[in-house]
Amino acid sequence: MIDFTINSMADLMDAVNELGFLPFFENSIEGFSIEEHIARDCWYSGESGDWPAWEWKGPVIRETGCAYGKFFEKKACYISPAWFPDFANYRRDGYDFDARYDDGLAPLKDKQLYELIDANAPVLSKELKALGNYRKDGVKGFDTMITRLQSQCYVLISDFVYMTDKRGRRYGWGVAEYATPERFMGDRFTDNVYRRTPAESYERIFDHFVKLFPDTDEMTIRRFLK
Repeated sequence: MIDFTINSMADLMDAVNELGFLPFFENSIEGFSIEEHIARDCWYSGESGDWPAWEWKGPVIRETGCAYGKFFEKKACYISPAWFPDFANYRRDGYDFDARYDDGLAPLKDKQLYELIDANAPVLSKELKALGNYRKDGVKGFDTMITRLQSQCYVLISDFVYMTDKRGRRYGWGVAEYATPERFMGDRFTDNVYRRTPAESYERIFDHFVKLFPDTDEMTIRRFLK
């Protein structure tokens, strides 16, 4: 099991960059999450009612330039800029989105949502839903589609934005802002995402996980990466 403790936002950023991959919540690999390694008062501060780890999400994304999204087991994860191109190459199976759609591997509704994000990135989730009419009486399936696009690494969360009242006071939870990796990361992503074959990218990631978790069954790691 990897051994570290998160006592501050700086600790979290260091962990993201050093490990390369860091899920937010507990998952099928024991000990591989922020939730299991964070100081309790950084997870939830009962006295003040604050949730520091949640409030750090936007700053960590902005400061590190990492990818953030539902990449594993439909749960949120940080992935460092150094590892995300290989991960995206593996999950995309070498396809850009247009090629995936042309080969019949993506439905039209996914294409419409992807293109809406690409054309408006960065775009807040509530603005995106309005643009695409993803509302109660409109187009259905937004949550399923946005989760699938993240899992396939065509979309990520580029920031969390807090709403403010008339006095400029922040309120509520941070609202997710979506972008494509190409828009958010630019050349550092596009120059590297298809450098290797998807199989080569997968093996690099798998070997990295085996080093991180030498006591974890290899089948467990492969299932997690799938």
